[in-house]
Amino acid sequence: MKDLLLLHGAIGSSVQLESLAGLLKKEYNVILLNFSGHGGREIPDEPFSIEMFAEDVISLIDKCRIDNPDVFGYSMGGYVALYIARHFPEKLNRIFTLATKFDWNPESSLKESKMLNPEKLPEKLPDFAEELSGRHSPADWKMVLQKTAEMMVSLGNGNNLSKEDLSNIKNEVRISVGDRDKMVSIEESLDAYRNIENGSFLVMPYTPHPIEKVSVERLSGEISLFFSDK
Repeated sequence: MKDLLLLHGAIGSSVQLESLAGLLKKEYNVILLNFSGHGGREIPDEPFSIEMFAEDVISLIDKCRIDNPDVFGYSMGGYVALYIARHFPEKLNRIFTLATKFDWNPESSLKESKMLNPEKLPEKLPDFAEELSGRHSPADWKMVLQKTAEMMVSLGNGNNLSKEDLSNIKNEVRISVGDRDKMVSIEESLDAYRNIENGSFLVMPYTPHPIEKVSVERLSGEISLFFSDK
């Protein structure tokens, strides 16, 4: 069976993709991983970065001798996959992204980073804070939020995927976004797709940003259709 790597989003973990993996495992050898500092992995001393998470993926591919896997990347996971395709194209095959944000600038990154204030979040969203605590245990979930917020600000000051970068990606890529996503716009996703030579575009109906609110049946069907041998 073809290898299919599933990459989670920022402040997320592989657990969030297990139900999707369950629907895909009959067709693919599904591989999950947690990025550094996520899902209980030790939090590194250095700042979170797209480069760091890309190295996590490449290290897994090399260590497990995975040959040119297809990749589904949710949110930041899609960004990481495209970064690898830009700089290490031989490592990955086809890429399917969902809810990946491309429009990083000082204003948007500052807005997003403020939503990850580890001191205020427990007061505003106590259930979510508790969920994050369990998701990243035994690591400090507040540190995960802080480092993620800092990474977002860094992205705003220097986007890792410029239009020129996207235009240099030769992999076959499907850019998808939910029609009810309040974090990632259809416009920025469409603009990204137009810059990718072998890109295609999909709008998922009735789909908000949080992966927990995405229909895994619909998503798994779209993934299978895209990665099916043509």
